Amino acid sequence: MADRISPIERVQKISPTEAVQGVKAAARGQTPGRMDAAGQFGALLRQERAAQAEGVAFSKHAMARAEERGIEVTPALMEQLTSSVERAQAKGATNILAFDATRAFIINVPHGRVITTMSQEEMQENIFTNIDGAVLLK
Repeated sequence: MADRISPIERVQKISPTEAVQGVKAAARGQTPGRMDAAGQFGALLRQERAAQAEGVAFSKHAMARAEERGIEVTPALMEQLTSSVERAQAKGATNILAFDATRAFIINVPHGRVITTMSQEEMQENIFTNIDGAVLLK
């Protein structure tokens, strides 16, 4: 037999003031009332955009490799990597090797994400593939 359709719930009316407050709260990254799927998506989108605006981020894999290999992630290093990504974007690169004499980083340029890191010892025996640019860290 056919299932019954549940009754439609009435939409609660809100005042224009409440509507404006809700829009302002959403712009600040807050969610008025309960969190729904659209609110969760919006929060995740804002978080991702903030991460992109900050510059380069390390993937979980890259952070684990940096710790294993004794590569210290300092603000100065982050500045160098961000500069490398900006220069690579200007040239149209999508995956780069950013390196200096002691360390190397494979970075996905469009997402600003460090994919993996290598120390000087590992660089001597490795071949770098699937990159379309190399940037010397300054």
